[in-house]
Amino acid sequence: MNGDERPEGPEEFADGLLEEELRQAAAVLDPVPAELVQAALDAFALHDLDARLAELTFDSLVDALPVRGVTDAPRMLTFRAGEVTVDVEVTEEGLIGQLLPPQSARIEVLGGPQTTHPVIADPLGRFTSDAPPTGPFALRLRTGAEVIVTEWLRA
Repeated sequence: MNGDERPEGPEEFADGLLEEELRQAAAVLDPVPAELVQAALDAFALHDLDARLAELTFDSLVDALPVRGVTDAPRMLTFRAGEVTVDVEVTEEGLIGQLLPPQSARIEVLGGPQTTHPVIADPLGRFTSDAPPTGPFALRLRTGAEVIVTEWLRA
């Protein structure tokens, strides 16, 4: 026994048993959905202390003026993290984007549980993804110097 441990007395033992019984009862009576457990695990896995959050600075659904006669205009998004800007066009076919200043990067399109679609930005910062987001999504960019994660948005 080291200095941090205390001897377990009858009260602590009884509390531990009660806690375990309550956990088992909750698991039977009100189980946590498997999708929620996976989403929580994925969200925790995204936690990256070195990552910078890219703030959404433009969303064509909110900021753009509607054009008469255009019904299926692609959604245009702009994210900014310090000096790095990410422009993204979201279409039914996928994503098209560019990093500014132009640079190579590995980009992951994050979605629901276990849906990560990696793409590579070329030296001019251009990237495409053939997998259109179908629900909430974010982008994780890994450049040579840093990791940047965008805000989560609904497709």
